[in-house]
Amino acid sequence: MRHSRVHAAVLALGGLLVLAPVGVTPDGCGDLTGGRLCVEGPVGAKGTFTTRYVRHDTAAPSAAQLGYQRKDARITAFPGWFGTLRTEGGSTAGAGTLDTAPGECVRGLIHHGGRDYVTEWLCSDG
Repeated sequence: MRHSRVHAAVLALGGLLVLAPVGVTPDGCGDLTGGRLCVEGPVGAKGTFTTRYVRHDTAAPSAAQLGYQRKDARITAFPGWFGTLRTEGGSTAGAGTLDTAPGECVRGLIHHGGRDYVTEWLCSDG
């Protein structure tokens, strides 16, 4: 009996170690209670930028407004929106073309349930 309790405790501890978070949040991302929000694109150049939201709970469908915000040394701009999109299989993404300058930063935005959430700033090197 004692052997089976020890074995169960070891399995439970092993399960916790496997489920523990690995690494840090990637640049341009933000971890939210319900998932992860990320922005990707060639900051400091013209190109396609994508704001992606991945839910932890993939079973619950949801709609959210996805977009971006830009800033440079002088100002932080008003949000720009890619549109309102539904999650499919637990994730959704919106994309558009932006022409960003060297030294500029971009962050992803999501508007859901009357609140706005943002990623960390993703900045160009120049």
